[in-house]
Amino acid sequence: MGDYCISTDPQRCIACHACEVACQAENNVPIEASLGKIVVLGPKMVNGKPRMSSLFVPCFQCEKAWCMEACPTEAIRRREKDGLIHIVASLCVGCKACIMACPWKIPQWDSQAGKAMKCDMCMDRIDAGELPACVVACPTNALEFGKPEAMSDKAREKYGLALLEKTLTAA
Repeated sequence: MGDYCISTDPQRCIACHACEVACQAENNVPIEASLGKIVVLGPKMVNGKPRMSSLFVPCFQCEKAWCMEACPTEAIRRREKDGLIHIVASLCVGCKACIMACPWKIPQWDSQAGKAMKCDMCMDRIDAGELPACVVACPTNALEFGKPEAMSDKAREKYGLALLEKTLTAA
């Protein structure tokens, strides 16, 4: 897995698609493709009220990257300094093996270029000390970018504090 990941707080996500639009603009993604995708569930009845839930799905930057293993020209590479998986466009021959290999169908077809493209977490922005375009564009701060271990620690702390809060109010 790469050094970074993007996670969604479904309690904050309002499915506005600003993340998708920002990604498309930043990466010149054709309108028919999407490097990151909002997935919406619902409405479902929860405690007698209709509820919706949504989640942003970028590339997972897999440790065992099936897209990378399927590429016959080694156009899909893992960057050594941080493990981010990206496509070297000049090496892509447009065979679509990566699209077929990824179980989440993250690589997309760029019909204009005749090549595959995929989320690389905005490597160029990371290199410039900036956040990925999708994270910056989110109006509710539902997207978080960082190192998986730090984000996991933060999530466990939030969960633990919620449990402690319940014990205080129950007493």
